[in-house]
Amino acid sequence: MSQHAELRRLLVIGGSDSSGGAGIQADIKTGAALGVDVATAIAAITAQNSLGVHAIDPVTPAMLRAQIASVCSDIPPHAVKLGMLCDAARVSVVADAIRSYELRNVVCDPALVSTSGAPLLDARGSRLLLTLLPFFTLITPNLMEAAALTGMCVRDSASLLEAGRTLLDRGANAVLLKGGHLDGDECVDVLLQKRCIDPIYLPSPRVETRNDHGTGCVLASAIASGLARGLELVAAVKSGCAFVQAALQRSASLWTGAGRGSMNLLDEKLE
Repeated sequence: MSQHAELRRLLVIGGSDSSGGAGIQADIKTGAALGVDVATAIAAITAQNSLGVHAIDPVTPAMLRAQIASVCSDIPPHAVKLGMLCDAARVSVVADAIRSYELRNVVCDPALVSTSGAPLLDARGSRLLLTLLPFFTLITPNLMEAAALTGMCVRDSASLLEAGRTLLDRGANAVLLKGGHLDGDECVDVLLQKRCIDPIYLPSPRVETRNDHGTGCVLASAIASGLARGLELVAAVKSGCAFVQAALQRSASLWTGAGRGSMNLLDEKLE
């Protein structure tokens, strides 16, 4: 029997970003940069740019279900990244798909509110998302998301760590706490794992830039791409953090809009 080469595949489920800096578009660029083939299931179409989100139009749950089924029934992914899901109806579609297709290596970026303040997931959707924690390989909340998901007051590194441990207690297998919203010259992300007592601290120098639109999307996609390529979780997380750090450094002096601009994800040298 002849052997056939196979692309490593990532399925991303989330919102389309018309500016290309976040959401599905950033997921595709990240996968391309890391050598992973990206399939998509769009949960919502957004009109946005560097100044904010101006409109959101969710796709129907039936259409979201059809997109996921089309991919999983023919070209099953090696990893999955979840982003903007809008509401409980669409979270429910994703929950059914995870169970039905026995999806593995699921990385959830709990996109609750955009950087500009636009709500991306309603309260019922957030509660339903929490019931899926045992199905996620990793969840990647920032400070505000950790507070919203746990109902805790999260203001510093100690309370952020406590919120992460609370998510583990509620069923999460691993939590990557993103420290970019904390003060200091360094951004320190922290990886907590159910089967590992000690946290893994991942410090990186803070990059002074306004071009940080989509960092959460890109980080989760980069980690999921690493899992799709066969990396173990810790290695995938370290690789993903390094990818985002390099993109921020490349993009520090770019002009990509009047507000919070997009990152250069493809490592092309600009004249």
